[in-house]
Amino acid sequence: MNTHKRIFGFKIIFFVSIFILLNECLKCSSFGVMDGDQWDTTVEEVDNHLPSSSSSQGASELNDVGEDEWQMVAKKGNQFVINDQTFYVNGFNTYWLMVFAADQSTRGKVTEVFQQASSVGLTVCRTWAFNDGQWRALQKSPGVYDEDVFKLALDFVVSEAKKYKIRLILSLTNNWDAYGGKAQYVKWGKATGLNLTSDDDFFSHPTLRSYYKAHAVLNRVNTLTNITYKDDPTIFAWELMNEPRCTSDPSGDKLQSWITDMAVYVKSMDAKHLVEIGLEGFYGPSAPDRAQFNPNSYATQVGTDFIRNHQVLGVDFASVHIYADSWISQTISDSHIQFIESWMGAHIEDAERYLGMPVVFAEFGVSSKDPGYNSSFRDTMISTVYKTLLNSTKRGGSGAGSLLWQIFPDGTDYMDDGYAIVLSKSPSTSNIISLQSTRVAIFNSMCSWKCKWGCKKKNPLEAFFYHDDL
Repeated sequence: MNTHKRIFGFKIIFFVSIFILLNECLKCSSFGVMDGDQWDTTVEEVDNHLPSSSSSQGASELNDVGEDEWQMVAKKGNQFVINDQTFYVNGFNTYWLMVFAADQSTRGKVTEVFQQASSVGLTVCRTWAFNDGQWRALQKSPGVYDEDVFKLALDFVVSEAKKYKIRLILSLTNNWDAYGGKAQYVKWGKATGLNLTSDDDFFSHPTLRSYYKAHAVLNRVNTLTNITYKDDPTIFAWELMNEPRCTSDPSGDKLQSWITDMAVYVKSMDAKHLVEIGLEGFYGPSAPDRAQFNPNSYATQVGTDFIRNHQVLGVDFASVHIYADSWISQTISDSHIQFIESWMGAHIEDAERYLGMPVVFAEFGVSSKDPGYNSSFRDTMISTVYKTLLNSTKRGGSGAGSLLWQIFPDGTDYMDDGYAIVLSKSPSTSNIISLQSTRVAIFNSMCSWKCKWGCKKKNPLEAFFYHDDL
């Protein structure tokens, strides 16, 4: 059968099915609730019209937004909103976009990954907006930038993301040595004669804090779009740091002071965009009763404190990472799935009870290098994350979305850390992602009616989102 005819035929089926669903929902809201058994039957039929091999067509179509709708993401209570319309996230990480864009020979891979991610309905990408003192460095020394890297790389990444209607979470520096991070700031400080004894001095020394504050990304005018970064709706949020830890101070006070300073500073520079910290989600001394959810005892000693850190003024939403294979045991086992459910449940509960903000599971994955790994387990792991989020969505909870670590285009295997997902080579995983994207996109569209999902009356559309076929 001709491919174009098949895709066209799917689109007709898909959108007619969705029209029927939404029309029935509208009738229900006006004239009473449809019989539950009838509704379940209708919903199952529609779900069956979402063939997994083509579901990305519907997801990408539903995520298509016009220029006038490309507005800033904001926070309202424990949910994200765009123009007062609820916005749940299904997204991904590809950290190396700026480095690839800096080289003409690899720049096309940036376009490819956005194109492929968009085709399965992914709407948010988290990536690095830093490369400090390294190869193809953006920041060559404190406050000194390579204009070519800014122009050819980061400006291009932001511009290209908008073309595919993908929003960006831009991380401003790294806890780890890769791409410079806090270690590079300490090296710069030592080079000027500062008496620094630990990479953790990054968090406390006033000169190093001033280096961080001078990072010029927020006030940058994009040479391709002529939009200042701090005014660009393509940017979903600023992330203070990728996975901050301060092991020299297990009390957490040093890191807490840095977060307090930097969150307020970034907000003073850019009050329009959301701000998040970039934490992994470990519980610390302020919540000893929550330490039971940590993956190991060491997690309480790294200087982070999930609840306390996120209560800082200027922080808009919580971030959590999920790496059972790194934190519990490298060997794949059912205990990983159990941990994921417990870990996510605890943080969603805390975001609702103590923080009153959305929580995004900003990195999650499993390495193909793990003993016992197979793609079936990866699919189970991804489905577990998605189902847990859907259960939160069902009751209007704080579970606001997730970002896979990580999506790669073809021909970038040499960058693979074991966690890469190449969609063209992973049809079953791609199908799971597409279905989640479709459900999230339909729900986001449905909420433009100003409906309250977490209300006491059972919404008849509910069965569609939680029909168990992931």
